[in-house]
Amino acid sequence: MLEYALKGTKKYWGWIFFLSLIIFVGVWFYLKQFSYGLGITGLSRNVTWGFYIAQFTFLVGVAASGVMVVLPYYLHNYKAFGKITILGEFLAIASVIMCMLFVFVDMGQPLRLINVFLYPTPHSLMFWDIMVLSGYLLLNILISHITLEAERKSMPPPKWIRPIIILSIPWAISIHTVTAFLYSGLAARPFWMTAVLAPRFLASAFSSGPALLLIMVFIIRKLTKFDPGDEPIRKMAIIITYAMCANVFFILMEFFTAFYSAIPEHITHFQYLFFGLEGHNTLVPWMWTSALLAIVSLVFLLIPKTRNNNRILFAVCIAIFVSIWIDKGLGMVVTGFIPTPLGDVVDYIPTIPETLISLSIWAIGFFLITVFYKIALSVRRELLT
Repeated sequence: MLEYALKGTKKYWGWIFFLSLIIFVGVWFYLKQFSYGLGITGLSRNVTWGFYIAQFTFLVGVAASGVMVVLPYYLHNYKAFGKITILGEFLAIASVIMCMLFVFVDMGQPLRLINVFLYPTPHSLMFWDIMVLSGYLLLNILISHITLEAERKSMPPPKWIRPIIILSIPWAISIHTVTAFLYSGLAARPFWMTAVLAPRFLASAFSSGPALLLIMVFIIRKLTKFDPGDEPIRKMAIIITYAMCANVFFILMEFFTAFYSAIPEHITHFQYLFFGLEGHNTLVPWMWTSALLAIVSLVFLLIPKTRNNNRILFAVCIAIFVSIWIDKGLGMVVTGFIPTPLGDVVDYIPTIPETLISLSIWAIGFFLITVFYKIALSVRRELLT
């Protein structure tokens, strides 16, 4: 089916060339990082996880959100999601690959990743995180290939694939749960040491992932003849609404617990995020932007008239995606290190090479999504002719 990706319009090849150019620039900067070391980034002795791991954390959620279309379609036989299920699976594949690439570039010596497989340590959460991500990637590759090949031949998928599909549902939840445990199990980082972190991660994942999927659907609908219909869009919007309500609720719970208990180790992190601390306020405008976007988008989602308006819904999905990306892709990981256990406040700002390397990994993800979606839409177009 790869031959479908080799045929396209000038706009298609122009987009591919643009993404390839960004990837090339990022690879060039990564080679500089590989030879010089992580000193080329904004990381330091105090902030050892930064922009790379923050993107990894965010994208694990996007990958896990694929379950929100797989579960209704395969488990509850909700046929309205039939046209977008394969799109959700392909989005999950691209997201997991991006997650792995962000871990790869964050390693000072990336070849040391091989040691995870040569010398497995089951008591390490990092080991389990790599296992569940690798397993989820293989599951989605197998499921998407088998189901799309069956659709291409106008045949039902083989019966043996259904148990694997069912297995992928709890597996999707596990990848973000284990990621949350990576943080909440670190006793020296009070900002992450909360039992609500895993549910908060899942709620934000089930908001941002489906929001990105709807953004993709709207763009594809505009540029091609593909039309999944209004019903799956409406249902997906309702899923996003419930998930966003839970996400905002969990964040408010964190605020109440921190400030009502008045434990300094918990309060200082939130002060740094939203009000600044000792003159350090790098993330303050970002976090207030995230909060404003979350509240405004939730209000629009709760009103049926605005939620069912596709133009407004498109803008709301962008707002949700940006809001949660700021919260998890900027604030969540970095703030765990600021202030340090010794009380030092050290700002972290990603460098230009670090940003361009990250941008290139995002470009790789969108490159894969473009190719995957081109194949899926070409198969369906062929069936209609």
